[in-house]
Amino acid sequence: MLILQNISYIHLNKDLLFDNINLTVTDHDKIALIGNNGTGKSTLLKLIAKELMPAGGQLKVDTKPYYVPQIFGQYNHLTIAHALRIEKKLSALKEIVNGNVTEANYASLDEDWAIEDRCNEALSYWQLNGLDLMQKMKTLSGGQKTKVFLAGISIHQPQLVLLDEPSNHLDMSGRQLLYDFIQFTNSTLIVVSHDRKLLNCLNSVFELSNRGITVYGGNYDFYAEQKQIENNALSQDIHGKEKALRKAREKERETLERQQKLDSRGKKKQEKAGVARIMMNTFRNKAENSTSKLKSIHAEKIGGMSQELQSLRSTLPGIEKMNFGFDSSTLHKGKILFTATDVNFSYATQPIWKEGLNVQIRSGERIALKGLNGSGKTTLTNLILGKLEPKTGTIYRAANTQVYIDQDYSLIDNKLKVYEQASQFNTAALQEHEIKTRLNRFLFSKEDWDKPCSALSGGERMRLILCCLTIGNQSPDIIILDEPTNNLDIQNIETLTAAVNEYQGTLIVVSHDETFLEQVNIKRVIELTLKHSS
Repeated sequence: MLILQNISYIHLNKDLLFDNINLTVTDHDKIALIGNNGTGKSTLLKLIAKELMPAGGQLKVDTKPYYVPQIFGQYNHLTIAHALRIEKKLSALKEIVNGNVTEANYASLDEDWAIEDRCNEALSYWQLNGLDLMQKMKTLSGGQKTKVFLAGISIHQPQLVLLDEPSNHLDMSGRQLLYDFIQFTNSTLIVVSHDRKLLNCLNSVFELSNRGITVYGGNYDFYAEQKQIENNALSQDIHGKEKALRKAREKERETLERQQKLDSRGKKKQEKAGVARIMMNTFRNKAENSTSKLKSIHAEKIGGMSQELQSLRSTLPGIEKMNFGFDSSTLHKGKILFTATDVNFSYATQPIWKEGLNVQIRSGERIALKGLNGSGKTTLTNLILGKLEPKTGTIYRAANTQVYIDQDYSLIDNKLKVYEQASQFNTAALQEHEIKTRLNRFLFSKEDWDKPCSALSGGERMRLILCCLTIGNQSPDIIILDEPTNNLDIQNIETLTAAVNEYQGTLIVVSHDETFLEQVNIKRVIELTLKHSS
């Protein structure tokens, strides 16, 4: 169905993104395309969808792909029908029904008399009842926009479907619909996603890296097991190389010490024997040349081993290189931090919740805040943070320190450079070299220190926030994470998970990522319901 041979792509600024990419996809394959941020996953989907052209290589596809893009507002100016590329058919059908029977209208409709019914059925499946196809995309939420494109699969009925982060804006019910679709569809799928539950619905994993595409014949759990085996072998290899390098350095030192002793003895013998000065100089030059030759041999050997070791270390997952070292919160476990009694809030005249909320949060708890879009999760978060006060009911807040990390990582000041941003959190009066050591620990090398924060990717912004939290004198008592995994690749999600699991304070997470919630050991759920829910 799809063959990519030696595909390469070059950015407009002439930077090479990838080269010699080879890929074969057969009918009914369901493939997860994964890789770190910046490896080119989305670009590869766009090449297959023919929205971009490769710089080299051959791309053969025997069917027209249907592409569900990442949504970030790029279709706001279009109607739903236009975004779905069905506006001409709908217009032609309307014209024919109204008596304007022309060849042009028949050609546009292309015998697709069921187009309206198919649209209604598709929109209904994705919980989009009541939408007007002539409505502008800008009137929809992020989740609704994603569902519009997902509905397009049933409308167009393609053989090959390309999905780019399809679960990003979906709530739990929307995600479940997506999982069911993936399980039961007969279409061939290529899916870019960091949603590990979704990735486990697919039957093979293609990993894109600077080495090309590596195929793993199983779902994401199988892939993770194989990667763990590979990483264990890599760690053993690195350990062995480190040991060999230490031995080589010891051998170099011992050999040079032995040579110097021999040279010293030889010199004393020659002095006692009364050897002429000119001969003494000759012997000394020979000794120096011999020592120099020994040094050169060992330096070459050690240099080669160091280079090998550096190359191996560079392939380690980023998380293996980091050291979090979070301090504990000073609050004792179980201290009441927040109590809401019969609390409600309204942005107009209608209260958000059907009944007043009664919520208590204690120090050290790990809580997931759940609910459909519009159920008031952000409102409750702002009440906890003290950014809002209730319209009815009472709130108690104990003195505590809080950090709120939203999905845009807006704690980061885009006007600052990386080192300047880290310095903003330096309440412990660390020296400059200590701050830079922390930045190195979080994979910000010397070349990154003067990089503007505005140029950082989602994963880099997340790592910088984690670094900043370790620079502060004391960890916050409460950390609130709002959809923390939305803009992260899998490696950065694992980094965040490890950091959160070291944190000992109170954790509140708003997330639809069930795998993340499970891995950060959420023990309690606060479920919010819409006012009109029964």
